[in-house]
Amino acid sequence: MTPLVSASIDSGALRHNLSVIRQWAPNSRVMAVIKANAYGHGLVAVARALESADAFAVARVDEGLTLRAAGIDTATVLLEGVFDSEQLDAAAAADFELVVHTHEQIELLRAAAAGTRFKVWLKLDSGMNRLGFKGSAFADAHAALSALGSVQLPVNLFTHLACADEPELPATAEQLARFDEATRFLPGERSIANSAGMLSFSDAQADWVRPGLLLYGVSPIAGAIGADYGLKPVMTLRSHVIAIKDLAVGEQVGYGGRWRAARPTRLAVAAVGYGDGYPRSLGAGAPVLVNGERAGLAGSVSMDMIGIDVTGLKREPKLGDPVVLWGEGLPVEEIAVWAEAIPYELLCGISQRVAVSQR
Repeated sequence: MTPLVSASIDSGALRHNLSVIRQWAPNSRVMAVIKANAYGHGLVAVARALESADAFAVARVDEGLTLRAAGIDTATVLLEGVFDSEQLDAAAAADFELVVHTHEQIELLRAAAAGTRFKVWLKLDSGMNRLGFKGSAFADAHAALSALGSVQLPVNLFTHLACADEPELPATAEQLARFDEATRFLPGERSIANSAGMLSFSDAQADWVRPGLLLYGVSPIAGAIGADYGLKPVMTLRSHVIAIKDLAVGEQVGYGGRWRAARPTRLAVAAVGYGDGYPRSLGAGAPVLVNGERAGLAGSVSMDMIGIDVTGLKREPKLGDPVVLWGEGLPVEEIAVWAEAIPYELLCGISQRVAVSQR
């Protein structure tokens, strides 16, 4: 049975994008960020497609355990670390690498079972002001970790860039300077650059890069799309036409009647809505593809349906015809602008009732 709404995931595009990333950072290893269900693309399937990545990064223990349960034993970094002894034991059994960003996490490692040894990444708060140690507290944390028998030496060094997607701002250069000052004389591997940092700041690439959005063929830089960098879109969100209507001038469409036909209008209804993760914030005129042709939304996005003005399309739509919401031929970056959102939000927002398939 063909699902009404589906997200097809192009595994070949994932592998292509990883190869492009390696060309941009030829001297760095790649820690592929696959947290949040691989940005909505399917955690296990994406990990299998990216088996040549040097490591994976997930946010939380349960995401990593899902990988291990699927038989994926690639080195895996927990970006938020662990928060109690149970999580620490699970991380030890699964051989996860830990990001350490609080004194409490150091104490957990101090109390770890004898014989347990973790590869750890000590996080410097270089300006994000979210997680990590600042100033002298970073040096103290480094000394404390270096003295623990549960920590593999040397301690590795880590930070996160807050404004790399706005390279014209001075913030990233300031963060890089702080990281250099704090770590200049320390041993250990270094990881700084996220997707935007990779594109705009070559000196942020270091030993490891941490691409996320780029892997999925999407640009982290406003005003650009993945294709501008030679990337291929990985997710294509599709629906189908389930009804076609003719409207007279002045007739309204959808809840609130906010859209009125300004001309005799051919209206197609597609089976997709905010219940599938398609943003309700999209307004009239937001683009979709019907049989590969651009058409615009008519009326508000409802839970299960959208109206599309298909007047004058070269190919007369009929029931069952395909509708592309974003992906091949329609960049998700463009839809994000219409939705006053960011591409991350759209990709991660796909709901459980969307049928996800790999190809």
